Amino acid sequence: MSAAASCLLTEDQCLCSICLDVFTDPVAIPCGHNFCKTCITIHWDKHVTYQCPNCKEVFDSRPQLRVNTFISEVATHSSEQQVSKPGEVPCEICTGTKLKALKSCLVCLESYCETHLQPHLTKSGLKRHQLIDPVEDLEDRMCPKHDKLLELFCKTDQTCVCMLCTVLDHQTHKVVPLKEEYEGKKAELGETEAEIQQMIQKRRLKIEEIKHSVELSKEDADRETAEGVQVFTALKESVERSQAELIDTIKEKQRKIEKQAEGFIKELQQEISVLKKRRTEVEQLSQSEDHLHLLQSCTSLNAVPPTKDWTGVSVRPPSYEGTVVRAVSQLEETLSKQMKKLLAEAELKRVQQSAVDLTLDLDTAHPALILSDDGKQVSCGDVRKKLPNNPERFDCCPGVLAKQSFSSGRFYYEVQVKGKTDWDLGVVRESINRKGKITVTPQNGYWTICLRNENEYVACVDPSVRLSLKSPPQKVGVFVDYEEGLVSFYDVDAAALISSFTGCCFTEKLYPFFSPCPNYAGKNSAPLIISPVNHTE
Repeated sequence: MSAAASCLLTEDQCLCSICLDVFTDPVAIPCGHNFCKTCITIHWDKHVTYQCPNCKEVFDSRPQLRVNTFISEVATHSSEQQVSKPGEVPCEICTGTKLKALKSCLVCLESYCETHLQPHLTKSGLKRHQLIDPVEDLEDRMCPKHDKLLELFCKTDQTCVCMLCTVLDHQTHKVVPLKEEYEGKKAELGETEAEIQQMIQKRRLKIEEIKHSVELSKEDADRETAEGVQVFTALKESVERSQAELIDTIKEKQRKIEKQAEGFIKELQQEISVLKKRRTEVEQLSQSEDHLHLLQSCTSLNAVPPTKDWTGVSVRPPSYEGTVVRAVSQLEETLSKQMKKLLAEAELKRVQQSAVDLTLDLDTAHPALILSDDGKQVSCGDVRKKLPNNPERFDCCPGVLAKQSFSSGRFYYEVQVKGKTDWDLGVVRESINRKGKITVTPQNGYWTICLRNENEYVACVDPSVRLSLKSPPQKVGVFVDYEEGLVSFYDVDAAALISSFTGCCFTEKLYPFFSPCPNYAGKNSAPLIISPVNHTE
């Protein structure tokens, strides 16, 4: 069925008068009226009389229902059109159920569904009307002053105008067709949208950056908290040990006094027992009436039994004066040493978080150096190999650089120096001189320390500074904070700071630098070894 044919029926003619909806399986009864097959069947099932619900004509017997193919096709076509939903522009011609409008006419100022739009597509007079995508409030598109279509734009006043406005009110203004201004504004909106989208993206990235910063901060906070608890627990245990030692010292002094007193008392009690016994014997003898017996016994009982002279004997309480002061002073010294040790361990733990994996760069190695296959060890041999004298290679100083470079942030690595009598370690800037004799100082781009003659540790500055170490380090840690301008060296096993360069100004890439120094006939043949970082427990 053609779309034009569907226009021959009004919307009401496509509706069943019983269910008031678009026909479903439309059938005709003898009087000519049409109903949904189900609707008329149920209607007659409920009533004894077979009567038309519209014209009230009564039939003697139940009429035979026949499908109305014309109505069925029209109803099917109507049902295929979408019913207007909230927020969509409805057809202004539809009565009852409003179908979704497909176009709006700027001349008729009405919106039409597919069925009611057909005249604008077929009739010559209506075909000249301007159709647009459906919009509401078409009256707003008319000039309120001249009741004409707003189809022009005044760039001078930045307002929409009609043709009469350009003649009467805007004759000297710059006026362009609405579509032209629309295209320009649309392009501007596109640019604005792109700019806004870019701003949104930047802010989303900033959110992620902030979240990442919070995560890093939490990790740092948790780590610092754990280290703080460990440090203060150790200090608390030291205080408790010192307190227990103080109490034990005082108790021990008291025990010695009590033991001494117990010995004196026991001895005195023994003498008292002897004296009591003699007193009883003397008392009995003095009461005797036997003259001979008294005279014979008097000689032996008349003398006092020998006893100790207790005149100079006394128990003197020990002096506790200064005990607490000495204990606290000793505790303070112990805590000071322990705090320095714990803080050094905590500092080493902190820098170890920035550990990086390094490998030695063969293209920079002095011809006499021997590198391991994995690029982790370097020693100095006796033979100078024939190698290309490329600009990156050291030709006089027995040095080699790492392949990795750093131009921001922090990094840390550890090098085993066990068994060596001479070595140099540190970092250098990319532009250092690698040819001929080199003076390794910060002014020349070298931030290094070295060992000379087995026990002479030196910070390589001008003039050089000798370092005082309690014991020779077996493994040296190197830490760099690029932005802070800091290079620090640690004795890893002792968790002690060896030396630091501070206030450095880094503007180039930094490379880790290694020099095993000459082997001196095998005396210094042990290699420098880049070691994996085992975080301090």
